[in-house]
Amino acid sequence: MKDDMPILERGFQLHIPDGFLDAKAWITTTAVGAAAVAYSLNKTKLAVSSSKQVPMVALIGSFVFAAQMINFPIAGATSGHFLGGALTSILFGPWIGTIVMAAVLIIQALVFQDGGITVLGANILCTGFIGCFVGYGVYKAGMKLFGGKGRIFITFIASWLSIVAASAGVGLLLAWSGTFELGLALKAMVGWHMLIGIGEGLITTLVTGYLLERSKVQVKGAALQ
Repeated sequence: MKDDMPILERGFQLHIPDGFLDAKAWITTTAVGAAAVAYSLNKTKLAVSSSKQVPMVALIGSFVFAAQMINFPIAGATSGHFLGGALTSILFGPWIGTIVMAAVLIIQALVFQDGGITVLGANILCTGFIGCFVGYGVYKAGMKLFGGKGRIFITFIASWLSIVAASAGVGLLLAWSGTFELGLALKAMVGWHMLIGIGEGLITTLVTGYLLERSKVQVKGAALQ
């Protein structure tokens, strides 16, 4: 088992590096991640309602990519960065959101060595698929429950929960691989990302509020009621 001090002192980024998952974990998540991307691509063909939406999807994808490169301090030597799953899924739906996040993660892994190659499927599954669907599901449920009111609060909570859920997924994979004990992995991952999620919620709330209020994007499946 690896030294547990780094995860306790600095936290653990959602981009899992190579060597932190064993063979059974990364092979399984590669298969599941590939299936999730393939299915999302098929659903995206139906989700993109018009050619006018494509440039905005590309623009938001570029924003997410750039925003993920900027770290903000949390405590001590720990820092976090924006994820973007909730942002993309609230604006365009979870299928497009998953594809955008997968594209960002693939470029980061292949070009910038941010996140491992063998664990790319795990990163897509956790930060892409889980992050997008948790954020989208909480947002839709909240908007329905409150009759379209309280969008700012609902968006913040959806974004916060999306990154917490993604971090829990990473923690479970680390524990499944025997890299860290379950309690330690979840405590470190979820604990730090509950703080990082505050920044996630603020950025997502500001960006979606600006775009949705001015109708500069066509919201797929997440429009205000």
